Amino acid sequence: MLQISSVGIEAAIGATPAVSRDQLLHQLASLTTPPDLYSSLRALTQYVGASHYLLARCDVLQDNGLDFVLTSDWPFYIVKRLTVESAATYARTSELEKCLQLFQPGFALLPDDLILPDGTSRQYCAMTFNIGRTRLTLMLLFREGFILSADRLRDVGLLAGYCVSFRQYSEGRSERDFELTDRELECLFWIAEGKTSDEIGVILGISRNTINNYITSVMRKTATKTRSEAIAFAVRNNLV
Repeated sequence: MLQISSVGIEAAIGATPAVSRDQLLHQLASLTTPPDLYSSLRALTQYVGASHYLLARCDVLQDNGLDFVLTSDWPFYIVKRLTVESAATYARTSELEKCLQLFQPGFALLPDDLILPDGTSRQYCAMTFNIGRTRLTLMLLFREGFILSADRLRDVGLLAGYCVSFRQYSEGRSERDFELTDRELECLFWIAEGKTSDEIGVILGISRNTINNYITSVMRKTATKTRSEAIAFAVRNNLV
């Protein structure tokens, strides 16, 4: 993804977004009790001048289906296609790159063969942020010719995290939302200490193959590809 310029130009085509930052904050404050994620994201979308929003959970992007989408007003056929594209991109991204992307707006292109609504730009903007142990991405569609304001994008990235933090995830949470078993956490702790599978097997009194199975399960649940990435993930999320 390409990083946006730090120079903010509100709009090249169309009117400048009319809502000020203070007005936006007042509007969001009125929506947090009871929590209203749809209205909050709609307000943020309008503030930055976007046409559509999609909020997704990065940690379950590698799964099949659309369970990773929390809420969206993108056309459904675009969301369905984006599942494949996003999963492939996320799988190629290292843990260090994922950390560096936090709150940094970036751009990507929708597939060339995807038919978009009239006037919609093929380029979309994405911002990643954490809520506790859950990593989320806010993806925004814009009209063709619209030039984003870097200041407003930064506001939206921070305020999206604020709004989502009010939502109770217990209803729609995935059962594998970092729910490592006690044994998996033990293995994760020992590999973070630099122990091999053989050494961990001796410490825990189980076979090397069983240890490897636990570690494979840890990497699957945390969407990491190597032990080093699993350790980095564990440190970042206070699991060890």
